Amino acid sequence: MATTMHLDMGEIENEPVRPKIKDAKGVLKQNREFLDFFWDITKPEQDIRLKAIENLIHYLKKSEKVDELKYTLKRLVDGLAHTREAARPGFSLALGQISILYCILNAAFGNFFGVLALSQSTRLPKEPQVVLECVQLLQSLSLHREHLRDLPRKTMVDILSETSEEVFEEVLLGALQTDLSSAFNTPEQLQLLLVAMQKFPQVLKPKKLKKLLGTSTIITMDNIPKLTEVLKMAARSVKKDRLLPAVALDLLQISLKEDNFELFWRETIIKGMLKDQPGPTHYLSYRLLGSALPLLTLVQLKQVLNGEVMRAYGEHVVSAQLPDRFKFAPEMETYVGDFLQGCDDPEKQLAVVVAFSLLTNQGYPVVPSFWRVVQHLRPTALQSYVDWLKDMFLNPQLDSCLDFSTRRQKENQEGGVQRENCIFRLRKWIIPRLTSIVENNQVKREEDLVMDVARFVFFHAFFNAKKATPDIPETEATLSVPLDEKTRVVIINSFFGLLQHMNHLPLLGDSPEVAVHNQRHVQGVTGDGSMWIYCLVQYADALLNQPKYAQSTQPFSPEQRQTWDSMLASVRTLMKKSKKGQTPESSAFQQLFLLVGIHLFKAPEDLVDLMQDLQNCMAKAQEKKSKKKATEEPHWAEVVVDILLSLLSQPSRHIRHVCRTVFSNICPHITARALTNTLLVIAYILYPKYMYYLLPQKEDQSDASDDDSEGEDEAMEEGGEVDQNFRIELMKVLQNQDALATEEDGSDDDELDDEAMMKLDGNIAALFLEQKKKMQAKKDEKDKLKKEKTLVRDFKIKVLDLVEVFLAKQGSSPLVLGMVEPLLSVIESGMSSESDQQEQDFLRKAADIFKNQLCRAKQYCKTVGDRQGELHDLLEKLMTKAQKLSDSSVSLYFFSASLYLVKVLRGGVPGASLRFMGNVDVERVSDIFKGALRSFMTRRKSPLSGLMFIDLFTRFPVLCVNLLETAVEHITTGIREHQQSQASAMVLRGLQSREVQQLLAGDPWAGLLQKVVDQVAASLETVVETTKNKVVQEKLVKALELGLFLVKNINQQKLSVALEPLKTVLQSMREVLGFRKTGQMEDTYWAVMKHFGVIKPKRDRIRKTKEDQAEPTAPKKKGFLPETKKRKNRKKQLPVSEQGAADANTVPLGKPEGGKKKKRNKNKKQPGEETPGQGLAKRAKMTPSAVKQKKKRRIK
Repeated sequence: MATTMHLDMGEIENEPVRPKIKDAKGVLKQNREFLDFFWDITKPEQDIRLKAIENLIHYLKKSEKVDELKYTLKRLVDGLAHTREAARPGFSLALGQISILYCILNAAFGNFFGVLALSQSTRLPKEPQVVLECVQLLQSLSLHREHLRDLPRKTMVDILSETSEEVFEEVLLGALQTDLSSAFNTPEQLQLLLVAMQKFPQVLKPKKLKKLLGTSTIITMDNIPKLTEVLKMAARSVKKDRLLPAVALDLLQISLKEDNFELFWRETIIKGMLKDQPGPTHYLSYRLLGSALPLLTLVQLKQVLNGEVMRAYGEHVVSAQLPDRFKFAPEMETYVGDFLQGCDDPEKQLAVVVAFSLLTNQGYPVVPSFWRVVQHLRPTALQSYVDWLKDMFLNPQLDSCLDFSTRRQKENQEGGVQRENCIFRLRKWIIPRLTSIVENNQVKREEDLVMDVARFVFFHAFFNAKKATPDIPETEATLSVPLDEKTRVVIINSFFGLLQHMNHLPLLGDSPEVAVHNQRHVQGVTGDGSMWIYCLVQYADALLNQPKYAQSTQPFSPEQRQTWDSMLASVRTLMKKSKKGQTPESSAFQQLFLLVGIHLFKAPEDLVDLMQDLQNCMAKAQEKKSKKKATEEPHWAEVVVDILLSLLSQPSRHIRHVCRTVFSNICPHITARALTNTLLVIAYILYPKYMYYLLPQKEDQSDASDDDSEGEDEAMEEGGEVDQNFRIELMKVLQNQDALATEEDGSDDDELDDEAMMKLDGNIAALFLEQKKKMQAKKDEKDKLKKEKTLVRDFKIKVLDLVEVFLAKQGSSPLVLGMVEPLLSVIESGMSSESDQQEQDFLRKAADIFKNQLCRAKQYCKTVGDRQGELHDLLEKLMTKAQKLSDSSVSLYFFSASLYLVKVLRGGVPGASLRFMGNVDVERVSDIFKGALRSFMTRRKSPLSGLMFIDLFTRFPVLCVNLLETAVEHITTGIREHQQSQASAMVLRGLQSREVQQLLAGDPWAGLLQKVVDQVAASLETVVETTKNKVVQEKLVKALELGLFLVKNINQQKLSVALEPLKTVLQSMREVLGFRKTGQMEDTYWAVMKHFGVIKPKRDRIRKTKEDQAEPTAPKKKGFLPETKKRKNRKKQLPVSEQGAADANTVPLGKPEGGKKKKRNKNKKQPGEETPGQGLAKRAKMTPSAVKQKKKRRIK
């Protein structure tokens, strides 16, 4: 049943379905043995397949039934495309054997491929007699439809399309007489006739057609049923190919040629194809509709696009939104896009896009609001389409829509569809449709069109027309149906989304000047240089100044109007000054004024004070330095930053982009206090005023009421254990009504009367309702806290943008030093908090800024002034914190911050000496890092790592020289082998540094190398066994690498360093460990020994004799352990005489034979057992349920 439903709704089945067995005589139903052969052929075992093929051939020879032979050939041909790869060879072998046996398919396939080769050559049209023989042969091969499908008929059509009219009339017409007369039987024969009519119209004249078909034309009322059946056959034949059959398109062209298109479309398509259940016939109708668009006239287009085929297509689009449904919409979009791209008639283009826009489901069009095909519209058609959308918004003409409702919608809406709801849904689609035309960069639009759409959306978002005036075109057309509040909210949101896109809009036009400006990435301005947002502000001011013609939906109070006027005056003043010379500060204030001003229409009460602060900031910023007085008022940049933080709390991409741009312009004026306030928002606290803007002040009561029923049920389900107070209250209610049985009640016959029962039911219902409300309140509070947390986290991510901008613009400012601790605090707290996706994004962004924009930035602070002591204290604090952390990844960030502070203290002086360290207190800093190094070497669980100190040695050679002796000391005294190996790696990296070698040139260098040699020799003496301990192997490899550097460097420089202790230890290691294999450890060892004159001995390879090679190896059994892995029974390996002695020795003295066995040492690792550490790891991975089950088994 499920498969059948899926076939109805989609073109292709998701799962392979066995071919249906057609057996009219019922022979196959009576013979199960025959069908079992085909099942065995699909088995993966080769022996079973071969046996089944042999039995099938034997059965067919013995049976000699034609029906079974035909079914066998059909089943084997279909099996060549079996979904299981292992089954295809079986079907192929069986088909080949039966074909050889009966000589059926060999001749058919051979003849067909021979004709196909001739048709693809260029010589066939030159040989009329050969053409005739090929056609006759193809006619005979068409009888083998089970095997060759429709290939012979298609080949005949190809041959016919290349044949001349003379050859067709004299040679082929007589041979094709039967096929042409039977044109209405199969799609192939009908296509053959249609191709002949198109190719040879002078031969197949109406009189000839009358003789062949009985009618002089194809499209007649008598032929309609036959044509319908043929098209249905064609639709089912291409079900899996998802294409339009050629016969359908040829039939459409013939109907247009015969001037019977309306008859064909109405009777064949609408009354014929669409009457079937949704499936292949419907999809053929949709494809025919899309293919017919370039062929129809304007009148025919309007007729077809307003008919039942379009309605059926709309119902398909709505029903196909469910998952696992075939979706035809992308294919239809391709048809429409190709038509619009190739059509030069604007009227036809407009007719098509309007028709698809009028296909609505209860008022809402089925095409998406962002429809890419509009990019192919000509400018005149695009302008006409925009005008139509605006008129449809003002005067919704639902009668002109091709509206429909699905079956489920009709069942849910017994009272019918409300007109107001349809108008709301239509307007809800039109506004995004208008804005998407502006937002689509592929659409060829002009500035007038963009401004026209923006003015229209802004006017209906915030104003109503009172009286028409030519100065305001939007007032000349009034709304036939007033806008409701829901529609107004949609328009407002769409307007600010449009404003965001206009802020990034490149210059429009095709002139060379526009191309030059676009190469410079000039965005958000018109051709004359004015900002798009300023043009809209001017338009808004014009509306406010003409209240006689336009009325605001939320009229400004006198204070708000004064704020608006002062904003506009400030912008004009800044624009006049910018003509003399544009400064970043003036540009920032212009954008802020315009941004806050345009948002006054959305939230005037919240932004009046903000605008006043902005006015004061601009006044302070424009004051001359000589006039500035020492006051306690905050700096203007601090107030601007405070305003930006308040604006960032609004959920708007446009506000976020403008705030980022403004902050970038005022970065040179940012003070330490302003930056600190920004960092406090990210790292520690959130000011109450930001929370006021951030969190919603009013809850949507309609949404809350809609969710009450679902929320109450969820609250009861999530309640878990019953509240004890609720239990007590329930007991009281039952006791008050004497409905609770007690032990003292001696009789069970006493029951409450009806009145008492009704009262009891009411009390219980009231109690449960109150409990449900309490649980719902708890759930609402939990959801509210979760929502607040999400909003706060999103706000902090936006504020991180400002930090990133400041580091990019002012990376060398001393103020960036104040970012170190707050960013580290964010990283530390983020690592320990919950790991939802938003938290991960915030943490990832903060860590990226800290690592790449701060610590690794090319521009950094190089002058610290009098803050040396403060920075040294901070360095010591960070290193102390890094040693106490539990997470090594967090400790890495603290260590990186310490290195960054050292880099800042050192500064940058070109051409300075190697020992130059700037303001760094080398002795103090060295002691700090020495303490950290000793902590790493002496603690078992340290958050520090060797790579951290290797980075320190690489970047600061002076500190490396001071720490080398400590690292050398711990080559042997490290608390674990891991620390010892890391000490060797640190020393090796330090000694390889050319700067370190120059700093220690002379006797200090030789003395240091002697100490390192002695330490390496002492470390290698402790290595005894390496085969089973990877940590020891790591230690040995690092020590050998260090030893290789020492020996090579000492020999090259000819230093007076004693290498005999190292050589002696290495030779003794060879006797203990062997080093006979190949690998990193062995190769490094022999590389060291080579410098001592010892060459790795060659291994003698023992060649196998011919007798050994001739011994066959037994095949490995699958599913069994090899002999080497099996636990051997030693008793069975002993001889019979020795077995008794062995049995006697296994029994302990004084114990009977049936005594208990000797307990094994559990701490000792046995072959195949796990170590204690591995056991802990396994137990840690076990789930609690698995642990409980394991304990239960032990108890049993």
